[in-house]
Amino acid sequence: MRVVIQRSKQASVTVEGKVTGAINSGYVLLVGLTHHDTIEDVRYVAKKVAELRLWEDEEGKMNRSIVEHGGDILSVSQFTLYGDTRKGRRPSFIEAARPEVALPLWESFNEELKTFGLHVETGIFGAMMDVALINDGPVTVIVESKPKE
Repeated sequence: MRVVIQRSKQASVTVEGKVTGAINSGYVLLVGLTHHDTIEDVRYVAKKVAELRLWEDEEGKMNRSIVEHGGDILSVSQFTLYGDTRKGRRPSFIEAARPEVALPLWESFNEELKTFGLHVETGIFGAMMDVALINDGPVTVIVESKPKE
């Protein structure tokens, strides 16, 4: 599982002219799943996202989590995060999970984030989406699930 976290001041997802999710201060999460991922990966990454200290404290240091900051989440499924570009000019998406695997894991990930008290908005799985955001910082980091043993 791979998640790109973008700290944002404001963000939204639009599908066919309709806003499906919008937040003010918080994280935009681009969520990629591979066919090896399990519910344990989902729980690990959700906990990491909730507890990462990417928000400034009173001294201007990144010492506060999104839970402490009080921000929201905009979660967007993103199979292209598993695009392999090492050969040729067209990415291979063979490592990306098939929709029947990825959708329930993505939904579980969003539900797991809520257990930390986070408000979660989403895009629409598998849809062509327009994602708009005002990146805060900019602060962008990547979180991946634990390596398989």
